[in-house]
Amino acid sequence: MSEGLVTVSYIAAIILFVMTLGGLSHQETSRKGNLYGMIGMTIAVLATVFGPEVTTNIHLIVIAMLIGGSIGFTLAKKVEMTQMPELVAILHSLVGLAAVLVGYVNFMDESISFPTDIEKVIHEVEIYIGVLIGAVTFSGSVIAFGKLSGMIGGSPLLLPARHWFNLGLLILSIWVGYEFVHQAEAGNAMMYLMIMTGIALLFGIHMVMAIGGADMPVVVSMLNSYSGWAASATGFMLSNDLLIVVGALVGSSGAILSFIMCRAMNRNFISVIAGGFGTDTGAVTAGTVEDQGEVVSIETHEVTSLLENAKEIMIIPGYGMAVAQAQHTVNEITKTLRDKKINVRFGIHPVAGRMPGHMNVLLAEARVPYDIVFEMDEINDDFPTTDVSIIIGANDIVNPSAQDDPNSPIAGMPVLECWKGTTTIVLKRSMATGYAGVQNPLFFKENTRMYFGDAKETLDAVLKELQ
Repeated sequence: MSEGLVTVSYIAAIILFVMTLGGLSHQETSRKGNLYGMIGMTIAVLATVFGPEVTTNIHLIVIAMLIGGSIGFTLAKKVEMTQMPELVAILHSLVGLAAVLVGYVNFMDESISFPTDIEKVIHEVEIYIGVLIGAVTFSGSVIAFGKLSGMIGGSPLLLPARHWFNLGLLILSIWVGYEFVHQAEAGNAMMYLMIMTGIALLFGIHMVMAIGGADMPVVVSMLNSYSGWAASATGFMLSNDLLIVVGALVGSSGAILSFIMCRAMNRNFISVIAGGFGTDTGAVTAGTVEDQGEVVSIETHEVTSLLENAKEIMIIPGYGMAVAQAQHTVNEITKTLRDKKINVRFGIHPVAGRMPGHMNVLLAEARVPYDIVFEMDEINDDFPTTDVSIIIGANDIVNPSAQDDPNSPIAGMPVLECWKGTTTIVLKRSMATGYAGVQNPLFFKENTRMYFGDAKETLDAVLKELQ
C-alpha cells in the first residue's frame, strides 16, 4: 500500500471516528455510531499493517491481530451487561500497558536518529510523558476493575497525608523526568525511566484506591480519557498522525464526559481524584436504620393495584435492575400499562449504574422506546404530578439526604425527586445501602412502599397479574 493511499485511509478513518462520536451522542443513532467506529478502526488497522512503514514480520502481526480479535470477540459475546463496567476498565488498562511497552521499545530503538539535538530531546519528552500516562492508566484501570468486579472493596483507602503523598509523587516524577532527559545523552536514562514507571504505577493505584464507590462512574469516564491521552502520546512517539488525532478525540471526549458526570453529582473533578467518598458497598451505617423509623412493605397484588389505578407512572432503574436482568420484564410491564392508556415514562440519573449510560444501554437492549426515556434534568419537575414512581434497584440516585442533610457524604448531589409524587414503590432485596454506603430516608417516608425480593422475580409476578 502506497503512502498516499495510507494517508487517504487515515483521513477516512478520522472522519468515521468523528461520525462515531456524533452517533453515540443520541440513543437513536448509537448503533450507527458503533458501526462507523468499527469500519473506521478496520480501515486504520489495515492501512497501518499493510502500509510502507511495516516491512518485516507482517505474518506475525496478522497472527497477533487474529488472536487479539478472537479474544475480544469472545469477551463481547459472553460478557453480561452487569459486567460491562469492569470490562471497559480492564480494556482501558490494556491501552495504558500498550503505551508503556511502545515507549520502552521506542526508547531502546537505536536505529532512530534526529537531525538536531532539540528534536531528540522532544522525542525523549514524548516517550517520558507517554510511559507516565500509560502506567497511571494501566494500574488505575486494574484497580478500577477490581473495585467494580467486587474483588476489591468499594470503600476509599484514605491514607494519612494522602494529598501530600500525591504531591510528593508528582514532584518526584518531574525531577526524575529532568534526570531522564539529562542522562539520555550519556545513555544512562533507562534506570530513570523505570523509576518513573514505578512511581506512575503507584500513583495510579493510590489514586483509584482513594476513590469511593459512589464516584466510580466518574472513574470509568476519567480512565477513558486517560487511555485516549496515552494513545495520543503513543502517536507522537511513533509519528503516527492517526493515533494522535484519535487519541485526542478519545481523551477530550472522556474529559468532557467526566466533567458532565461530576456536574451531575455536584462534585469537583479534582476532589474526586484527590479523595473520593463512600464506605463499603452494601454496608449499613451503624444505627441509621433504627433512627429513621419503620418501613411499610407491600405485596404483589397491592403493587398491581397501584399501577392499574395510576395515570402517570415514572420508572427509575438502577444497578439492581441490571444485576437481576429485569429490563425485559420492565419493558413488558411498560407495554402492558401503555396498552391500558397509562402514561409510563423512565427517569434516568446520569450516574445510575456503574458506568455512564449504563441504564440507557439496558433499556435500549430491551427495546424500550427512546421517546419515553428522559434524563434527570428533563423529568425532575414532573414528579409532583406523578401518581406512582417505581424504583428498581436504585438507592443513592433517589436519596433525599443529598438535599436535606449537609453532613451526608452525598450532600449536594442532584437526585431524582421521586418522593414528591403521590406514591413511591421501591424494589429492593433488603434494606442494605447503595454503592455510596449511605442509608436512604426515602424508604421510611409515609408515601413510600417497599416491595422486597429479587427484581426479576417480583416484576414477573406483577406482569402476570397485570396481564
